[in-house]
Amino acid sequence: MPYSTPTLLTPLRRACLAGLLLGALPMAHAADVLLVGNKAGASVSALDMVNGKELLKLPVGTGPHEVIVAGDGRLAVVGNYGAQGKANNSLSVIDWPTRKVLHTIDLGQDSRPHGIRFFPDNQRVVVTTEDSERLLVVDLAQGKVLERIDVGGGQPHMVVLSADASRAYVTHVKGGSLSVVDLVQHRKLASVPTGNSTEGIAIEQSGKHVWVSNREDDEVALVDTQTLKVVDRIKTGRFPIRIVMTPDGKHALVSCAKSAELSVIDVANRREIKRIDLTRKGAVYRETLLGAAALPIGAVVAPDGKRAFVAISGGDEIAVIDTATWSVQARWPAGPEPDALAIIPQG
Repeated sequence: MPYSTPTLLTPLRRACLAGLLLGALPMAHAADVLLVGNKAGASVSALDMVNGKELLKLPVGTGPHEVIVAGDGRLAVVGNYGAQGKANNSLSVIDWPTRKVLHTIDLGQDSRPHGIRFFPDNQRVVVTTEDSERLLVVDLAQGKVLERIDVGGGQPHMVVLSADASRAYVTHVKGGSLSVVDLVQHRKLASVPTGNSTEGIAIEQSGKHVWVSNREDDEVALVDTQTLKVVDRIKTGRFPIRIVMTPDGKHALVSCAKSAELSVIDVANRREIKRIDLTRKGAVYRETLLGAAALPIGAVVAPDGKRAFVAISGGDEIAVIDTATWSVQARWPAGPEPDALAIIPQG
């Protein structure tokens, strides 16, 4: 006999039923999650983006330098770079629905993986490998390298893809250049001289310019994706190391390691409009490559654009930036030597 409910419910019964249903169903608008790669902890922490509380910590390989999340939010990939004097050659694949590391992909001869980006299919990634000086195409489901593309020396480091994923752009730190790679033909097309110690990279929403940071020049250079020439240079704080674009494409945020600042650049007008001091008064910072220093590195912006997050590697914390006022809103504890940041959108 089918179950039926009474036609009329008292207000109390309605409230009780609503409570039961809400308890049984997942929240429709759960908080986004911030993933933090802890380089010295061989781990990735997941922080609640409402209050910074650590939800869980997953073990990965040594020296996780970069973390990237698939467009559908189901997978995250971690590049296990290794420690000083001992290279690693693996990727950790995290399945977010189960909160587990699915598997570790051995890259074989290609060690010190660093920059990572997902293809639109959410099943493959490109990865730079510094020791073998290549850009790899890796199938995550098969756990194997599909393509190995030589990009040349000079420490290939970070990478971005064009919107249609037909091209990859790779920065070379020691080479001071940008490699342009055809991902259809699986070959390098060009090398563009960009400046001294080129590292950070981002691409405009229009796809017209790739932005790269030149650490030793304290600047960002803009490369035209058609002519493959530098068309502009914008001064930043000292030792610019990462670049991220806000979701609306209006601002580029540049973490500056030596001056411990975040440079805010107006994309349309190509000018710096703000420098945010990321140091914390009275803080005691760990020893880093720059000495005992704050050393801001990884940066990411919330999907709604209202907050930006910067990993303060020397302080084992995350600086939370209010983008309405361009000021530090909060500081959240992180694991040892946080670097890479990525966001898993919820709901």
